[in-house]
Amino acid sequence: MKTKLLIGALCLIATSANAAIPYRVRQVVTPPAEIPDGNDDEALARVHRFYVGGMYDFSMWQSYTDKNDVRVGGKNTSSFDIVAGLRVYDTFRIEANYTRTNAKWEGISLHGNTLFLNAVIDARMDSMYRLFRSQHLVPYVGAGVGLSGNKVDGAKIDDKISPAVAVMAGLGIELGEHFAIDAGYRYMYMFTPKFDVVKNLAPTAHQFRIGARINF
Repeated sequence: MKTKLLIGALCLIATSANAAIPYRVRQVVTPPAEIPDGNDDEALARVHRFYVGGMYDFSMWQSYTDKNDVRVGGKNTSSFDIVAGLRVYDTFRIEANYTRTNAKWEGISLHGNTLFLNAVIDARMDSMYRLFRSQHLVPYVGAGVGLSGNKVDGAKIDDKISPAVAVMAGLGIELGEHFAIDAGYRYMYMFTPKFDVVKNLAPTAHQFRIGARINF
């Protein structure tokens, strides 16, 4: 009997001791959940930051008449672009653009190597894009500044290097994440190279373009 009482007393003492020990609640900090792919503004840019491409240009060069009624009529020409771009966000990219400029007027031809730096905004529908990860039709607008090194047939020029500006708009047709067809329009204005025949002739063109881009 005494043995049972002793065992019971020992159990009671142990239980009381545990009850007297203060418990400290430790706060567990849960790390913030990562944004899943497709739900932020760099969903595409993060996995396909760079792209390259090429364009065919059909250019309609504007005519010009100076104050002495000397007129040169603009012609239509073909040329090409080579494109390399950096996608900063899914809706914004910076693009370096080499253009082989071929311009023609009555009796005058200009051949130039033109480099543009463009800023382009892609009109992605964020909610749909982020939900489904892709958007097949992506309209865009952009603007660029550049320099053109020129050679001329049929006339002489004072400035062999001319500044140039451009504005553009178009539609990207994305066939998956790696490949897109690009169709668009570009208005190109080159500051006058100072032709000896018509000093104030600034090469200006409406350019219709089609090509492709590859993301990597």
